Amino acid sequence: MYFRPRAVLVVLAIILAAVVMIEIVREARSILIWIFIAVFLALALNPAVEWLLARGVRRRGLAVAVTIAATVVGIAAIAATIIPTLVTQVNDFADAVPGYVEDLTAGRGRLGFLERDYHIVERVREALSEGGASQVLGISGTALSVTKSVLTAVVATLTIAFLTVFMLLEGPNWMERFYSLLPPEKQPRWRAVGYDIYRTVGGYVTGNLAISVIAGIVSTAVLLALDVPYAVALGLVVAVFDLIPLAGATIAAVIVTTVAFLDSTTSGIIILIFFIVYQQLENHLLQPIVYGRTVRLSPLAVLIAVLIGAELAGVIGALAAIPVAGTIQVILRDWLNHRRGGPVPSAPTA
Repeated sequence: MYFRPRAVLVVLAIILAAVVMIEIVREARSILIWIFIAVFLALALNPAVEWLLARGVRRRGLAVAVTIAATVVGIAAIAATIIPTLVTQVNDFADAVPGYVEDLTAGRGRLGFLERDYHIVERVREALSEGGASQVLGISGTALSVTKSVLTAVVATLTIAFLTVFMLLEGPNWMERFYSLLPPEKQPRWRAVGYDIYRTVGGYVTGNLAISVIAGIVSTAVLLALDVPYAVALGLVVAVFDLIPLAGATIAAVIVTTVAFLDSTTSGIIILIFFIVYQQLENHLLQPIVYGRTVRLSPLAVLIAVLIGAELAGVIGALAAIPVAGTIQVILRDWLNHRRGGPVPSAPTA
């Protein structure tokens, strides 16, 4: 079989380009995660910007400024309400840790079984005598590591904030530039595809945030009613973990239920029942209502997408899996419609 030199060169060029692209993605993984978070935030805030533009605000820059200012004020108000309680509860937990350790060492209390049945204290002492604290805890250059982490977090926060603002300001113009590169007869089709993708991804982002906030508020209310310690902090844990599709709510339930059982058996049982019931309501009522008109993915497709996303990129991959799968579904649906000779869709005009 004879292959033309040009065909061989093209194949080699494609392979080389793929290898280079994979290497770039691997090396720039942190930056790509920052960009993804900025896209996530921009899509969450863009409906508010569009709402202001539709109600008399003539300049997009002003609408973005008002949206950002309202968001910052809202976050500051929530922080002023929650953070003092959160700090107090974290301090109380830190004060309670020595008591837990003492009970564990003596084989008393709810954690005493770890010492009685598994001799966990002796195992830790043996590890300490063999390799030191750094061997047990993985501590090496702690001060340098903490300083680097803090600086990275500050840079990441500032970068994500600026990226979000620029995406809100310039996003529509970038899309218009992209559409202008297409032949005029194909622009209506791809504008419709772009609108469907925006509606799918934007609906998922805002819906996911809304569901997570609801989960955090309801969980905090139940924990406060049962007088479980660290209720506000645990409610925040539920809200954050609930952002992760499928597995996040389960992980949060395990953490919160464990703390409730440490407080009292009755509280632990009630919290366990609460999470079982609430997750059923969230999975079968809240999520279908929120996602039904936007993402429109079957539960099996969601599960497969989340598993693949988590394997490829961890938590960020799990978060991105559903909007990426929704985007692929939109493109495939348009391709099938075009192949079958269906009518050319058009995006709604502003």
